[in-house]
Amino acid sequence: MAVKILHTSDWHVGRRIRGRDRSEEHRAVLAELIEIAVSNQVDLTVVAGDLFDASSPTALSEEIVWRALLDLAEVSPVVVVAGNHDGAARLDAVAPLLEMGRVTVVGTPRSPESGGTVEFGEIGVKLALLPFVSQRGIVKAEHIMSSDPDQHAGLFEDRLRRIVEKLTRDMTAGTVNVFVSHLTVYGALAGGGERQAHIFGYAIPSSLFPGHLSYVALGHLHRQQKMPHSSAVWYSGSPLQLDFGEVADQKGVLLVEASPGLPAKVTAVPLSAGRRLRTIRGTLDEVLALADDVTDAYVKVELVEKARIGLADQVRDAIPDVVEVVLEATDPVRRESEPRQKLKPTEAFHRYLTEKGVEDSRLESLFAALLDEAAK
Repeated sequence: MAVKILHTSDWHVGRRIRGRDRSEEHRAVLAELIEIAVSNQVDLTVVAGDLFDASSPTALSEEIVWRALLDLAEVSPVVVVAGNHDGAARLDAVAPLLEMGRVTVVGTPRSPESGGTVEFGEIGVKLALLPFVSQRGIVKAEHIMSSDPDQHAGLFEDRLRRIVEKLTRDMTAGTVNVFVSHLTVYGALAGGGERQAHIFGYAIPSSLFPGHLSYVALGHLHRQQKMPHSSAVWYSGSPLQLDFGEVADQKGVLLVEASPGLPAKVTAVPLSAGRRLRTIRGTLDEVLALADDVTDAYVKVELVEKARIGLADQVRDAIPDVVEVVLEATDPVRRESEPRQKLKPTEAFHRYLTEKGVEDSRLESLFAALLDEAAK
C-alpha cells in the first residue's frame, strides 16, 4: 500500500496585508487543510517551514499554529522544520511539548543521530529533516573577506551537499524516503512575498538531492511548483495569497502517494479559504468602473493619471478594500524656456508641477498662500 503524505509550507501566520489583520483567514484556510487531511486519511503531514511570519510571533499567531498542528496530529503524525521567518530556538524550545501530541519539530539543523532523521516504522517512512540554513551559518567572515560572491555561493552549495549526503546516507530502497527542507533550488519561481535576501543569493541545484529519495518536500517559495529531478521534488507553496506578486497563483496543498523504491505520485489539492488579492490598472474612471468586480478581494490599484490632490481618497471611497494605490503619472510636458531662477516662485512652481505631470490649481493656490504667509 502506498503511503499518503500531506505536504504544506509557508503558512506565515501573523502576516498582514498593508496593515490589515488576516488571522481569521489563516484559521479558515488551516481548517480547510485539516479537512483535506481527514478526508484523504493521510498517514503523515509534513510542514516545510515558515509556520509564522515573524520570529517572535504574537500569542494569537501561536494559538492558531499550535492548534492547527495538534488538530493535524489527530489524523496522523506531523513533522515540521523551521523556515527563515520562524524563530528556530523558539521552535526547539516547544518541541518537547509538541512531541507529546505526535508533532515532531526541528528548529535548528541536526545530525542524523541528534534528530536530523526520523523514522516511522509502522508506515515504512524515513525522513531527513533540514531546517532553513542561513548563509551566515556557513559562509564565515574570513571567506567573505577573501573571496568573491560567486565563491560564497559555491561554498554554500558544497556545504549543503555534504549535509544532504549525511542526512540521507542510511536510507535504503526498503522504505519511503522523504527529504524535508526550507531552501531555494535554482530555476524555481518566487511568488513575490518571500524575503528576497534569503532567496536567490544562496540557491542549490536540484541535482544535489540523491536519486533514491521517494519525495522531496520543500518550502520557502510561495508558488506551488515541481522541480526537474528523477524523484518528485516539489514546493507546496503558501496556502494563502500573501503578496500582490501572487495574484495569479492557485493556492493549495500537495497530496503525495509514495511506495518504497519508486518516485511519488503527487496531486495538487486547491484551497479556497481566505480572500484573494487583485491588481487593477487604468485611469480613475476605468478603475472606478471595476469597483463591483473586486468586492471580495484585497485590491492594489495602479492609477494612470496626472497627479492631483485626493486621487487616492476617491479610489478608497469607491473601493473600501483597496490596500494600496500606486500612481503612474502620465507623461509630463517638458518645455524649453528661460532658466527657472529668473521666474517668480509661483511660476517656477507651476513649471515644476507641469514637468511632473501634475495639474491641480488647488495645489498652486496653496503654494501661493504659503508663500505669502512666509513673506509676512
